[in-house]
Amino acid sequence: MAVSTVSRPTAPVGTPPRHVDPTRRQQAVAAWVLALPFLVLFLVFTAGPVLASLGMSFTDIRSTDMRTPFAVGFVGVENYARLLADPLFQKVMLNTFLYLVLGVPLTMALALAAAVGLNRITFLRGLFRVGYYLPVVTSIVAVSVVWKFLLRDEGGLLNAVLALVGINGPAWLDSTTLALPSLVVMSSWRNLGSLMIIFLAGLQTIPTEVNEATEVDGASAWQRFRHVTLPMLRPTLLFGAVITSIGYLQFFEEAFVMTKGGPLDSTRSVTFFTYDQFGFGNYGLAAAASYLLFLAVVVFTFVQFRFLGERKER
Repeated sequence: MAVSTVSRPTAPVGTPPRHVDPTRRQQAVAAWVLALPFLVLFLVFTAGPVLASLGMSFTDIRSTDMRTPFAVGFVGVENYARLLADPLFQKVMLNTFLYLVLGVPLTMALALAAAVGLNRITFLRGLFRVGYYLPVVTSIVAVSVVWKFLLRDEGGLLNAVLALVGINGPAWLDSTTLALPSLVVMSSWRNLGSLMIIFLAGLQTIPTEVNEATEVDGASAWQRFRHVTLPMLRPTLLFGAVITSIGYLQFFEEAFVMTKGGPLDSTRSVTFFTYDQFGFGNYGLAAAASYLLFLAVVVFTFVQFRFLGERKER
């Protein structure tokens, strides 16, 4: 019985043997040597703590257990179940959600209005940019302290102005219904500067010929803004919505300085709750709360990409 043989392709006669270029090898080694310090720092101070906190969220580790962390018991998803069933955590989740849905649209609307206005002027444009952006680079603690005095019930500037027209101003930061909206207004004022710069850069990428053509066709200013400017700003709006939402989901300093989470936990956020749990020594519970917040960030980001992302034509 004949055995069939498979012939393998052979290199043509005279083909030089393959060899690795020593210069490229040296460049690769040099690149890894230069990248190694960053990789080590990233693994030790970023990836390591993230993975460690993820493991902590499945344990009952407390401050009293830090000397023997390997003896801490594994509790699985018990921490997550406790958080979802905790009335206080449900309240802080609702506060954070309200802070998000109120603050993000308000901040984006104010920033877009300021960007459109600045895009139409040429005189002192740089001065206005600095003026709008100045609160962003100012310490959040300093801004919060100033706004706390502005919104005081007695002696506050806002209530003093209202008193001039015969209106008795409310206790803005001591009311369970007005404290959170007051923080939203302050945060929107502080954060609109960074979004304004982003929107202004996006507006300047829109070709002037497009607006001129629609103006010649008889489109009004509102029609040009709605049917030309907004669609062409979709990627910029998406980026602004994502970064603003992430910031509002993590709000902490404003409530910590101005209201201490009160009154009656009406301004306490998920990050504030996590901060408290770390202070109480409940490290496992705090880590679980952090990852629930991370999950919320992922979900909201996905939703924004779904509704504001580019849509392919069928």
